[in-house]
Amino acid sequence: MTEINIDLVKELRAQTGVSIMQCKKALEEAEGDIEKAKVALTKKSGEIAAKKGDRDLNSGVILTVTEGNKGAIFEIGCETDFVANNEDFQKTAGEVAQMIFGGTDKNADEVKEKLSEATQKFGERIEVVRIENKEGAFGTYVHNNKSVGAIVVFKAEDDSVFSKEGFEQMAKDVAMHIAAQHPKYLKKEDIDSHEMETATETLKEEVKDKPVEMQDKILEGKINAYFKERVLETQSFIKNPEITVKQLVENFGEGLEIVEFTRFGVAED
Repeated sequence: MTEINIDLVKELRAQTGVSIMQCKKALEEAEGDIEKAKVALTKKSGEIAAKKGDRDLNSGVILTVTEGNKGAIFEIGCETDFVANNEDFQKTAGEVAQMIFGGTDKNADEVKEKLSEATQKFGERIEVVRIENKEGAFGTYVHNNKSVGAIVVFKAEDDSVFSKEGFEQMAKDVAMHIAAQHPKYLKKEDIDSHEMETATETLKEEVKDKPVEMQDKILEGKINAYFKERVLETQSFIKNPEITVKQLVENFGEGLEIVEFTRFGVAED
């Protein structure tokens, strides 16, 4: 067997990020040819990824990528918090997100190869869990630990409001609010009819012992209170509970409103 120089092992490790033992074995099998060793490691990474393909993705990171009036939010999944908190994993996740945002299909060979290499390097299944693309004037936020993030899109009667001082910070604050408060709906009109019916029937039980002439009014109040925390526009703004999110946005610029939002939390449905 060819004797492998430690410097060659270090060079292969620097290029691939794979463990020293895997690099040494690949170089031995390739008789010291670093290019052949890289090919062997790439092939091996695909085999490892296939074997780990049915493992649960219980951790990962949330990322946002933006350029001009386009943005996207990503969830890149892995199996454990240990890997999710690894700086090299987060760097790799960012590179994958940039590839896809730049136009590479998430099922393209280049992306699959990158993910397979990551699976081999970190010893866990690594996958792109979900992506949501947005276009327009928006704000983004990702929590420091990358476990949750959001992207929110605005529209206005006059687009000059988007260049107004403070818009970017306000938009980021709304995205942060969404990440923290987890609203389900944007407006009251968006509330699912089935959920409304279920909530109404459940809350009726709470008012059945009240005076008959007051039941409808009490029930209405309970329904409004129940959905207030599920509707973004009616939620109290997290940084100033004296106003709602809708009031915050409207106060910033006439005709300004939120048109859509997406919130991702790691390993959440």
